[in-house]
Amino acid sequence: MTKILIVDDDTHINKMLCEVLTSEGYSVVQAYSGTEALMILSNTKPDLILLDLMLPGLTGEELLPKTEGIPVIVVSAKAETADKVGLLLNGAADYITKPFEMSELLARITVALRSSSQSSASKTMRFDDIILDTQSHTVSVAQQIVKLTRTEYAILKLLMHKPKQVVSKLSILDSISLDTPDCTEDSLKIHIHNLRRKLRSVSGKDYISAVWGIGFMLTDKQQ
Repeated sequence: MTKILIVDDDTHINKMLCEVLTSEGYSVVQAYSGTEALMILSNTKPDLILLDLMLPGLTGEELLPKTEGIPVIVVSAKAETADKVGLLLNGAADYITKPFEMSELLARITVALRSSSQSSASKTMRFDDIILDTQSHTVSVAQQIVKLTRTEYAILKLLMHKPKQVVSKLSILDSISLDTPDCTEDSLKIHIHNLRRKLRSVSGKDYISAVWGIGFMLTDKQQ
């Protein structure tokens, strides 16, 4: 269920938003100060934040930089264009001025969540139980983080771009040469062997198949 964090010290607005969003099928977490919101964010990551600016403790402007990776819709009585532009440039996904129509806010929430979902999808590559995050440069198999070397990561990323297709040794070396100039034709087999071993240690599957005389391919077939 999509989780939304409401950060507003106005108890009436906070309660009203909570009731409407809950009725719309969202899971809601409430905070009444910037400090409380920061404590909540240390324990959970909501899918979206509705953020007031004039808050006790940390202000909305101070909290915004600490919400990286989470779409934030600023909900504020500040109506100056300069305020809106500054916050949008500093990371807010959207800005709506109080008072507002609930239907408009719900539409903006839908758009922000959709954009966030599309953005997240573009940053991740998936193959069977393998997830490769191109932003954090991490790889997980069956939800378990697998530590790879820079060369192993580059090889896996290339193979995931062309799943179930044979990629020649020369193509692999050419494609990853800028990121991993230390990888040579002689060492490629060693890197592939170590990568296969690390993936197999978690999943029990041999994801990388060697095609004799040609190269390697990513497969979900049991060896």
